[in-house]
Amino acid sequence: QVQLVESGGGLVQAGGSLRLSCVASGFISRINVMGWYRQAPGKQRELVASFISGGSTTYADSAKGRFTISRDNAKNRMYLEMNSLKPEDTAVYYCNANIMSRGSSYGNDYWGQGTQVTVSS
Repeated sequence: QVQLVESGGGLVQAGGSLRLSCVASGFISRINVMGWYRQAPGKQRELVASFISGGSTTYADSAKGRFTISRDNAKNRMYLEMNSLKPEDTAVYYCNANIMSRGSSYGNDYWGQGTQVTVSS
């Protein structure tokens, strides 16, 4: 069974920083695309930042210049460094990954349980 677990959320003042972590565990053969999403109350889940094919990254316009996504393939971990946080960044942040399990010939999409980020003004 493959599992994604996020950590690092919390309450921070506007202008502050947080670092989110996501670790994938289980019988993993290969992790394909990984990314961070967020969902604010009353809004749809949206992409924040993601690794795409070839190891390139993509960011939402709202995250460009403030957030940095990184990855440690050896540890099956992904990070999101968030700086200059704004109240509008308040949301539940989710880790998403397409993971190929051992013995499987295709990948499946997995989501973490989410971690709350609250930015006070």
